[in-house]
Amino acid sequence: MKIILTHEVSGLGAAGDVVDVKDGYARNYLVPRGFAIRWTKGGEKDVAQIRRARKIHEIATIEQANEIKAKLESVKVRLAVRSGDAGRLFGSVTPADIASAIKAAGGPDVDKRRVELGSPIKTLGGHQVSVRLHPEVAAKLGVEVVAA
Repeated sequence: MKIILTHEVSGLGAAGDVVDVKDGYARNYLVPRGFAIRWTKGGEKDVAQIRRARKIHEIATIEQANEIKAKLESVKVRLAVRSGDAGRLFGSVTPADIASAIKAAGGPDVDKRRVELGSPIKTLGGHQVSVRLHPEVAAKLGVEVVAA
């Protein structure tokens, strides 16, 4: 199935790209979550609009990405969440929580879709998180999860 990506999808492409994927992947995952729309002849107008919006929001050069990476890696991020006695969280820490914690700690504004968790964060303590700033640049960030 041919689709138009509306958001960056890791391993597939960036917003505005037209890609071919398996029907089930598009129908059951990409389209319902708003990551893509079905390709149509009229959808080509949407591609141009999506690409213009992407140009405004994306980090244009590797040098810019490296500057933001240095700022991110120097920020100490502490996230206070509710937890039980054994150190297990009620729920989990989401990429949106991490993005807002980075901003609250004085770091640069990061889009939640660029935050990549290796596995769901469900315990207290220190965790490593990756923030994809550019296709070639990713910042490794330490996040300290503490009890609220």
